[in-house]
Amino acid sequence: MLAKVLSAAVIGVDGYLVRVEVDLAMGLPAFSTVGLAEGAVRESKDRVRSAIKNSGYEFPAQRITVNLAPASVKKEGAGYDLPMALGILAASGTLLDPVLERTGAIGELSLDGAVRGVPGILPMILAARQQGIGRFLVPEANAREAAVIQGISIIAVRRLHEAVEVLAGIKHPEPAQTDIAALFRDNSRYPVDFAEVRGQEYAKRAMEIAAAGGHNILLSGVPGSGKTMMARRLPTILPGLSLDEAIETTKIYSTSGLLPEQAALMVTRPFRSPHHTISDAGLIGGGQIPKPGEVSLAHNGVLFLDELPEFRKNVLEVMRQPLEDGVVTISRAATSLRFPARFMLVAAMNPCSCGYFGDRTRECTCTPVQVQRYQARLSGPLLDRIDMHVDVPPVRVRDLGSMEPGSSSETMRQRVFAARLLQQQRFAGQDRMYCNAQMGSRQLREHCRLGPAATDILHRSIERLGLSARAYNRILKIARTIADLDQAPGIDTRHLTEAVQYRRSPSANV
Repeated sequence: MLAKVLSAAVIGVDGYLVRVEVDLAMGLPAFSTVGLAEGAVRESKDRVRSAIKNSGYEFPAQRITVNLAPASVKKEGAGYDLPMALGILAASGTLLDPVLERTGAIGELSLDGAVRGVPGILPMILAARQQGIGRFLVPEANAREAAVIQGISIIAVRRLHEAVEVLAGIKHPEPAQTDIAALFRDNSRYPVDFAEVRGQEYAKRAMEIAAAGGHNILLSGVPGSGKTMMARRLPTILPGLSLDEAIETTKIYSTSGLLPEQAALMVTRPFRSPHHTISDAGLIGGGQIPKPGEVSLAHNGVLFLDELPEFRKNVLEVMRQPLEDGVVTISRAATSLRFPARFMLVAAMNPCSCGYFGDRTRECTCTPVQVQRYQARLSGPLLDRIDMHVDVPPVRVRDLGSMEPGSSSETMRQRVFAARLLQQQRFAGQDRMYCNAQMGSRQLREHCRLGPAATDILHRSIERLGLSARAYNRILKIARTIADLDQAPGIDTRHLTEAVQYRRSPSANV
């Protein structure tokens, strides 16, 4: 007898439906799984057999063939355990009158019949809703996450027999519910604040401009000047995530198995800070079956690279594409996947290997050649893709106690939000463009017109600093953001001269 059960899986960060087809035939007892099943899927036969027996059902002594369609896509993970068990029970006649046509199921089974959570539930449920599936059985551990998606009934099950009773019409549990408004209200808070940063008003101004326009920024200064402290507070002044952004971000974390426990939705912008020993695959993504890397985990948030010159050169160079395109494309012989990677890059570096080049209180032990060699670890093309280069001077310890607290994150966020609102209105109707950093040539011509005086200043600055055409465009974008913070309709010379200050290369100090 043949039975079909709907399930789902994830490829990249997107879900797709899988049809679990179970056939029982006469012959010696056997259990085979086909459809490009990887190791964990092939091992499911032992878990399914024990779960069925320990749940009080009879396991059929027949030849069992399970096909996972589409058969051309590799299947991995233990999430097919539950639909396999339900298919076997339906094919053997144990599960009478099952409602399987518009119902899906996903979950890992323990040997005693308990249903365990699986990663990637959110993109799976999105795919099911798009295909018109009306109901989905999910592990209780994943129910709140799955219920974020509206328009599909999510039934939480803890054990195999509960799933059987739901499909047989014996039980009619209430669908799981998730209060999305409460998630945003209760969890969208940060434990840090820019008011804790004393001094450094110039650097804080640069961070505010970066947040307002979505610009990448490089902080250069001696150890202890507050670079890391400010970088960790950048998410606190960014506009809050929209529901679409939250779902998009949660898909990545759910697929990677990194969604915090008991968290149904990512409601704060992610902040990722990988160590400088990370590999290129860890940063960009990869593996035999490609998984998202740090640049994708920072999507819609901040990627902080501390001690930038200490990263291996090949690791840094692979960031060029995501910095420009906002996506990562990973190609393998069997497949090519695209992961979203639209993030704000915040990098920090010391001016030299000892860290004290240019410091007035401590003597630098590096020779000029050593300083140049240290700063040359960063290629020109990579530095060119970082919009703002900011020197962060040290703050004297004796001055910390007498300094008044600076602007709070809430005050700065209000100014950033007002500037972002102007940009949203400016780019209304343009797909996936919401901040000045994303402007192309056409938008620059339209929204960044300069008067004769400002044009002359810009041309002379480009020649004096030896900047590239890419840097020319980025100065215009920064100037547009500064004008937005001032609520100014156009760019004047004041906005432009401030923007030029943020394009000095770190090597200019040597």
